[in-house]
Amino acid sequence: MSRIELSLNPSPRAVAIADRVESFVRDVVVPYERDPRRDHHGAPLDELVYEMREHARAAGVLTPHILADGSHMTQRETALVLIKSGLSPLGPLACNTMAPDEGNMYLLGHKATEEQKDHFLKPLVEGRARSAFFMTEPSDDNGAGSDPSMMLTTCRQDGNHWVINGRKTFITGADGASVGIVMAKAEDGGACMFLVDLPDPAIRIDDVPNTIDSSMPGSHATVTIDNLRVPASQMLGEPGDGFKYAQVRLSPARLSHCMRWLGCCIRAHEIASDYACRRMAFGKALIEHEGVGFMLAENLIDIKQAELMIDWCAGVLDTGSLGTTESSMAKVAVSEALMRIADRCVQVMGGTGVTDKTIVEQVFREVRAFRIYDGPTEVHKWSLAKKVRRDWREAQA
Repeated sequence: MSRIELSLNPSPRAVAIADRVESFVRDVVVPYERDPRRDHHGAPLDELVYEMREHARAAGVLTPHILADGSHMTQRETALVLIKSGLSPLGPLACNTMAPDEGNMYLLGHKATEEQKDHFLKPLVEGRARSAFFMTEPSDDNGAGSDPSMMLTTCRQDGNHWVINGRKTFITGADGASVGIVMAKAEDGGACMFLVDLPDPAIRIDDVPNTIDSSMPGSHATVTIDNLRVPASQMLGEPGDGFKYAQVRLSPARLSHCMRWLGCCIRAHEIASDYACRRMAFGKALIEHEGVGFMLAENLIDIKQAELMIDWCAGVLDTGSLGTTESSMAKVAVSEALMRIADRCVQVMGGTGVTDKTIVEQVFREVRAFRIYDGPTEVHKWSLAKKVRRDWREAQA
């Protein structure tokens, strides 16, 4: 089977790590794609996740984007490594580069105290725990949804503790997580973030719906937070800075999603290309029919454009900028391109493409969800349109 070669070449260090990750995912993780240890929703059970992580630990590719001294690779280096980990839907789970853990590790690495890092970050980096980020709220409660400024979850100080009340939804991995990052609004209107040991009886899981995607353990729960008491020492950063910390996490996290799912779409394209070159129809290989060959050609174009967009946005983040505008652009462009790639792969493979005989149909489902997760395409376009208006007004002043 021919393989897509990326032009990303950020550093010899990153290339060496990415090569090891790719070999591990292709040789060790891919066979696990048929492992039946799944929940009712089809997501991998923790037993399967931690078994794969032990293999990753032995292979030296566990949490490869965080270096031995605790520092993070640059975003450009991370891009190459995370794309390679995404060559299987199970790859990021095995290598510990999956959301929400990867984004949570990034945030804690940049904003947590040393004591908080030792208690909450260390088990995540070691791949011995999962985490959840509690920000999104149910829209049927007139909660935040995609607009955190509408947050209804509250926190109030009570002595040397904070008391939190509210509801959250689409909390990825909450069921089974050991570490939680909870976002709430203080009485003065400022947002705060808190680190929480899970499970906690004050955080009740109300519902874990079946969703179109199935790659993340714990799925996407709706929870009620009822008088959760958190020691003041477990506040992340300063009171009122929660929105600022959210951007520290969300901008690179959006880009990390692009990286991982590009890896999955590259693999889907490899599978579809192999099918088209082997499958005969009407006297010749499918690839020789323009209707099929042109779809695969368009895939190559979209893969390269996605790669270049990721590299550009990563370069912006590496300058120290929050890169909210750039990450919005990348999220829209890459998620839409990956949707086109996944859709063409299904179409090229016909009936086989809609079965579970390959990962192509799962990649299609996962990427379809990605167009919504971490901000729907339309929300990011709206944000970019506001920037156009703002820039115009500034130019007129």
